Amino acid sequence: MVVTGAGTGIGSCIAECVAMAGADVTVVGRRQAPLDELAERVGKALHAVPADITAPGAAERIIQAAVDRFGKLDAVVNNAGVARFGRLEEIDPAEFDTMLRVNVRAPAELIRCALPQLRAKRGSVVNVSSVGGALSMPGRAFYGASKAALNSLTRSLARELAPQVRVNAILPGPVDTPMWRDAGMTEAEQRKLHDDLSAATPMGRFGDGHEIGRWVCCLLDPNLSGWVTGALIPVDGGRTA
Repeated sequence: MVVTGAGTGIGSCIAECVAMAGADVTVVGRRQAPLDELAERVGKALHAVPADITAPGAAERIIQAAVDRFGKLDAVVNNAGVARFGRLEEIDPAEFDTMLRVNVRAPAELIRCALPQLRAKRGSVVNVSSVGGALSMPGRAFYGASKAALNSLTRSLARELAPQVRVNAILPGPVDTPMWRDAGMTEAEQRKLHDDLSAATPMGRFGDGHEIGRWVCCLLDPNLSGWVTGALIPVDGGRTA
């Protein structure tokens, strides 16, 4: 199994959940140190591959490294993502390009490179999207557009790759991760957004990364979700209700 964006946040929680469930996991992140810290926390050997998933040839190297280590590949979790917030007249168009590369193009390329292995094992893909791809979000339109594209990719590939490969997506609501602190906002703007999102969430709080990880484990398990493909599952405290 490959899990991208595994060094921090939701990705590290997903990697922890699937590793504790007994999976052989190749964890991918831009920096080695967080991946090593994850392996130490989990208490079992994880195959760490430091990589920028948008770099030329990165997808091929990641998939080959996973197959070389474990001899097979039966699942891909596209969790790596980036968020840049700002109103239409304020945000740099280059930031939109970055979000499309990380949030859409890189996951598609990783699936493409993994496809022979996934087909051979009747494997599974889980894309970690966002409720931002399903809700209107003034001030976060470009981010939402990139996640809406990932949602569309998920559903189209689910039909295209069936029945050999299942493709689903989890749509987290607000989860307290480092990505929020790297979204181009001031501290005051971050606090206001945090308070506004908590107030707009029926459960009244941000989610925990392990709550997302457990749903990913469920979608990867053919005994639990073997007849589920093309699903966009909100795990969001009621944000999309």
